[in-house]
Amino acid sequence: MFKMKKILALVMVMMLIFSLAACSGSSKTSSESAGTKIDKNGKIDTSKPATVTMMVLGDKPTNGQVEKVLEKVNAKLKEKVNATIQLKWIEWADYMTKYNLTLASGEPVDLVITATDWLDAWGNAQKGAFMDLTNLLPKYAPKTWEEVSKDDWEQSKYKGKIVMIPEDQYTQWVNHGFFYRTDWAKEFGINGHISDFETMGKYFQGVKDKKPGVIPWDAQGTNVTTAWGYTTSYSDAIELPITTGVFPIYWAKSYDEKYNVMSPIFTDTFVDYAKLMKQWGDNGYWRKDVLNYKGDTRAEFQAGKTGADQHHTQTFSGLRPQMDVKQPGSAIDMFAWSDTRNNLVSMSITHGAMAVGAHSKNPERALMVYDLLRNDEELYKLWNYGIEGVQYEIKDGKRVKPEGYDDTKDSFSTNFWGGRMDKYEIPSADTFDGISEIYAKYDKIKKPYPYGQFVFDSTPVQAEISALSQVTAQMVPAIAFGKAGDPEKAVKDFRKKLKDAGYDKVLKEIQKQMDEYKKLVEGN
Repeated sequence: MFKMKKILALVMVMMLIFSLAACSGSSKTSSESAGTKIDKNGKIDTSKPATVTMMVLGDKPTNGQVEKVLEKVNAKLKEKVNATIQLKWIEWADYMTKYNLTLASGEPVDLVITATDWLDAWGNAQKGAFMDLTNLLPKYAPKTWEEVSKDDWEQSKYKGKIVMIPEDQYTQWVNHGFFYRTDWAKEFGINGHISDFETMGKYFQGVKDKKPGVIPWDAQGTNVTTAWGYTTSYSDAIELPITTGVFPIYWAKSYDEKYNVMSPIFTDTFVDYAKLMKQWGDNGYWRKDVLNYKGDTRAEFQAGKTGADQHHTQTFSGLRPQMDVKQPGSAIDMFAWSDTRNNLVSMSITHGAMAVGAHSKNPERALMVYDLLRNDEELYKLWNYGIEGVQYEIKDGKRVKPEGYDDTKDSFSTNFWGGRMDKYEIPSADTFDGISEIYAKYDKIKKPYPYGQFVFDSTPVQAEISALSQVTAQMVPAIAFGKAGDPEKAVKDFRKKLKDAGYDKVLKEIQKQMDEYKKLVEGN
């Protein structure tokens, strides 16, 4: 009976997915909903109240502060556009599956946080999950429509129709790397900035030898970003915006050959990576049961129980001031993967974006609400920072915690990653003052993002991509933590499984579409 229930559940999920896929990639175009109309004088009639649902990523806060902020936000939204907003949280555990199934289910969500590089925005657009906003934006989000450039709107289109609003006016860097203790590095005889994996290994060995009870890198077994890092550090390859599971199989050969598709897995670079990770694993730089470890590496780093953490520059900017409090006298730095050979590509403006769900019942009012959250300074600060005097105060032009602030009781976030604006941002006292210097360094070496209008149509090879994703999920974590046996044999086996799963067919299809994209961009 239990087995039958599982089969029935699986069938129902597949029916949901295929029913939406049957839309053949078309995006729904809205006609005016009953609650929002334009009268004969061109004025928007909002006499009928509307509730707008925004789908966001993250574990739902339980301290009641979101509800308190929503009360204030909704009072202002009701006054301005006769609408209220509510949040639908997609929890982090297995978030990708939950996110895609929610969009596939036909649930009438209105605003949807999305991204082309980590939330499969193009894949969902192909399945008809997002509404066509082309004609709606000028009427119902006029401020946003005016401020986003024509070129940026072009990067937000699928088959000639705008399906998302880019977060194009917010400065951030999410290029990854290792965070490490420079005060400890000096103890180990490592002076200056670490900028390669070899020196990082020496640092880990120093932690192993001279810091009893401290794990050099107490990583979760799902964190395989060193594979990205090593590829970026020791080759000129740049990642393509194509999702293939836990590790992107397909890259461009280099920025100069950005339309030449290849895979670093089939190069000596990946063999060298596998060998180094086997060496690091044998040396004990992480726990023996790393593949099953689910702990909080960042909390361990802040507690002085591990020598490194791994994430991106944006996280580092907040972590460094926190370490001054958690580990007084400590000093940390970041070895960014791009440090080794200046292999750095600018972020896509659709790394954070906002779409409207295809089954939205109030798309016009949803855009009106979004236009206010993005462009009305008072609402922007409420939505992003909370209530002044409760979540923050302004001191010397920076956000600080009010006296008596308790993170457990007073913290607040809406995880609004689809419309932040530099002009309304209030710098935090908890942000590293030197982050502007890091950004300046990146600005000197960054290359413009080249794939803003490239939308890979996976339809011809969807079965193969699913199979390839299963192979990467099976093989990459073991290789990334030296648990796959002989590294050369492990990579050889990995390559064979990829080939068997349809690697060549997918490569051929990507190259075909990339050639077409090259003609589009270069005009020939």
